[in-house]
Amino acid sequence: MKHTLTLLASAAIVAASGLAAQAKDFRLGLITPPPHIWTKAAEAFGAELADQSDGAHSVSVFPAQQLGNEAEMLQQLQTGALDMAFMTVAEVSNRAPDLGAFYAPYLANDIAHAGRILRSDTATALLDPLPGQVGVVGLGYGMAGLRQIVSRGEVTSAGDLQGLKLRITPFAPILDFYKLVGAAPTPMPLPDVYDALANGQVDAIDMDAELIWVLKYYDNADTIVQSDHMMFPMVGLVSAKVWAGLSEADRAMIKDLMAKHVDSTIDSYIEKDPVWLEQIADTGHTYTKVDAAFFGEAIDQWNAIWSQKAASLDDLRAVAADTQ
Repeated sequence: MKHTLTLLASAAIVAASGLAAQAKDFRLGLITPPPHIWTKAAEAFGAELADQSDGAHSVSVFPAQQLGNEAEMLQQLQTGALDMAFMTVAEVSNRAPDLGAFYAPYLANDIAHAGRILRSDTATALLDPLPGQVGVVGLGYGMAGLRQIVSRGEVTSAGDLQGLKLRITPFAPILDFYKLVGAAPTPMPLPDVYDALANGQVDAIDMDAELIWVLKYYDNADTIVQSDHMMFPMVGLVSAKVWAGLSEADRAMIKDLMAKHVDSTIDSYIEKDPVWLEQIADTGHTYTKVDAAFFGEAIDQWNAIWSQKAASLDDLRAVAADTQ
């Protein structure tokens, strides 16, 4: 009897040790500042994961590029040095070109339409190859607002963008787009943008309404062009190496919760983006609303280039047509 109790006690200790070994404080990186919707969603995900796992798991959120820029964080995800990230699809598309199709100019008619595209089965299927292709597991999409243009000078036509140093997020689809427009696209990390626009290091920026308003980029602008020319998806990622070490139960829990919280950003932007645009329009700066005709032939030229680079473009166009 005593021997049996000893064996049972030993088994309990081994089982407890196994559970302890699986418990983890995950590190999650972002480039967005603390007040940003993506950062708040990451914090909410961490809080719910801790609650649902009865404290076995927690998430430490590192916003504002504390762990490096997105290229650096993606490398950390690939090696397993970083557990998780909420990252622009832009950076991932540098290694998975099919995701570049999301940036087709005017793929989405408006921000609600962008949300419907991202929530489609076709969009979700584009995450399937990421473990083998990039070394990450994609668990769901979020987004920021549609893209707008803020300029230090007057902009009445796309011709006024000719030769301007225009800050972009460093990825191929938007680089190609602004080259075709005739601007001089200038990759630059987000924390440097305000000062660069203020001191003339760049002449204009490509940005969403939230950051134009919250970070007051309009302070240094003569013209804001509401073009709504491009959607800007985000993806919730887990290192494939970290994912491989998780139990099936933990994978299911993390997948459900991360997908829920990145998806919540879509509703946030659908609700808030029009409000921010109204506030920006009321700042007293020249505010112009344009459509696809503003960019002339650049859109057709972009489509010709990217139909060769991203096989998914036709499928996403079909989804866009079906979800108008």
